[in-house]
Amino acid sequence: MSEVSTCPFASHISAIDPRFFNARPAAELADLETKYVHQLVSHCAMSAPDSLAAECGNLSLTYAELDLRTNRLARLLQSKGVGPEVVVGIYLNRSIAMLVAALAVLKAGGAYLPLDPSSPPERLDFLLDDAHTAVLITGQCLSSSLSPRKEPTVVVDPSGQVIGEDVSDDRAVTSPDISSSSLAYVIYTSGSTGQPKGVELTHGGLMNLISWHHRAFKITAQDRASQLASLGFDAAVWEIWPYLTAGASVHLGDGVATNEPAAVRDWLVSRGITITFLATPLAERVTTLEWPNKHSLRIMLTGADTLHHYPSRKLRFQLVNNYGPTECTVVATSGTVPSNPERTDQLPTIGRPIDNVRVYILDDKMQQVPIGEAGEIYLGGSSLARGYRNRPDLTAERFIPSSFGTAPHARLYKTGDLGKVLPNGEIAFLGRVDEQVKIRGYRIEPAEIVKVLDEHHAIQSCAVTAREVEPGDKRLVAYFVAEPNANVTHTELRNFVASHLPEYMIPSIFVKLDTLPLNSSGKVDKAMLPAPEVANTLRDSAFVAPRTPIQERVASMLASLLDVGEVSIEDNFFLLGGHSLLGTQLIARIRDAFGVELTLKSLFDAPTAAQLSAEVETLLMAKLEAMTDEEALRLLGGTASAAA
Repeated sequence: MSEVSTCPFASHISAIDPRFFNARPAAELADLETKYVHQLVSHCAMSAPDSLAAECGNLSLTYAELDLRTNRLARLLQSKGVGPEVVVGIYLNRSIAMLVAALAVLKAGGAYLPLDPSSPPERLDFLLDDAHTAVLITGQCLSSSLSPRKEPTVVVDPSGQVIGEDVSDDRAVTSPDISSSSLAYVIYTSGSTGQPKGVELTHGGLMNLISWHHRAFKITAQDRASQLASLGFDAAVWEIWPYLTAGASVHLGDGVATNEPAAVRDWLVSRGITITFLATPLAERVTTLEWPNKHSLRIMLTGADTLHHYPSRKLRFQLVNNYGPTECTVVATSGTVPSNPERTDQLPTIGRPIDNVRVYILDDKMQQVPIGEAGEIYLGGSSLARGYRNRPDLTAERFIPSSFGTAPHARLYKTGDLGKVLPNGEIAFLGRVDEQVKIRGYRIEPAEIVKVLDEHHAIQSCAVTAREVEPGDKRLVAYFVAEPNANVTHTELRNFVASHLPEYMIPSIFVKLDTLPLNSSGKVDKAMLPAPEVANTLRDSAFVAPRTPIQERVASMLASLLDVGEVSIEDNFFLLGGHSLLGTQLIARIRDAFGVELTLKSLFDAPTAAQLSAEVETLLMAKLEAMTDEEALRLLGGTASAAA
């Protein structure tokens, strides 16, 4: 056994092999089984009732108010049958209500299922049915977007107040007994079989994450944490519970362009955020910006994708890189990224295992590989999920008995990721073993997209993969063979996929082929798929030149932002390689140029240069009608200058 160098995030170090580093003795887990999230938050409410718990836009809650509203909602949920092992769906936008709902479910003894409002209704129905939810919590503006449900529905307003139910009883909630193995939440991820799969996470795994996080980053009640991730992304778990259990405040990024780097930086500074999580692509861009001399940020957490750059020495906060699949309660490894690395030719590592997580690098015979050699990453320890909801076959395939150590019933999770242990004990991430891909931090199974495309009447066969169109620009590409005499456009295919899958799973590029290349086994040979010629594959019709100054300006913005040549006014933003991250930047540029505010939804509804220009013209006309003649002349003068 070799000695492991000191881990900056652990108070206890064992002299063990770095291939299965375990920073904290298992004996210390005993205390975690006596306290859970809802109990710790209630303790904070008793200790500091007037302290700020959460803020979203112009709404805020103290810990006393958070405790009161979650008590009321939890009692209502219990009256509807919620208790241990009962799953409650939460279908809400990012809001204080979202926090109230999730905490109330935990207080009632149940487990919550977060649902992303941007997902198509068909997918949401599948998740609710597959998870067997007993109750659905939603908001007034969202309740009509789902098909009729059989389970009872609870409606709350943006502040978490229940609407239309008698919840006047202000007594404390009597939470049922739970254990570390009890279900806390379920999150669905992309599935290799063509259907999403629900990962079941426990209270023990969640408390292990929280306990490590408190120590690793020295969280106090004075911390102000950001919440920017979708509730359906497991990073949201990490953005919420470590702070509400420490008496800190959570600030939800309502209205901020969460994928526009400068807007995110400015929001973090204006809110006095001390610790934030940003997905890797956004973090890499935010850390290249100039930061004001005075700001409160001390730690920026990142992860969910390969980190390509080291931070500048000018940054006055720590950048911490993290790795972990949903199946290991958000984080499995973590490490500070140095601003002056010993080797600049090596990508930043993913650090070392967090407390009570074991990492093994194994070959195809399940033997540990030597230090410095590549192998598949297997995870063990206290943070592992129970498995996949209602999928015992897949659970048995991915969660296997461990042959390492002496703990009874110990398991390993087969991640499908490649890695190697470096001589200093840190772990280098090397990519994937299987066909799963990562786009903007999301793990995506191409088979799920293929399944949807196969249902289109004009598709004979298809394949989906991720291709690096340019250095650092990885996109989903769909290759398809059309049925004889079928006439299908890229826009039609994109809209079809968008009606079934969330935005991050929609291919940016569609390439029509006469046949798909096959290997000797009769499977699609993805290595032989042609590199997409972006300029030639994305246009549905002949080039149409801009006709107005506004169209010229919008087309120029698209060409510049997407780094393509000429843009036809009929070109589709998304088929040119656009996505929500770039969409927020486009919206910001339109706001700066024309003084009007578009939304991401308007971009999804009007994705061509011509349609966007029409949206801008409509908003400009509405703005002009509300102005005096003098104000209108000033606006038109500024707009004309910008358009020129």
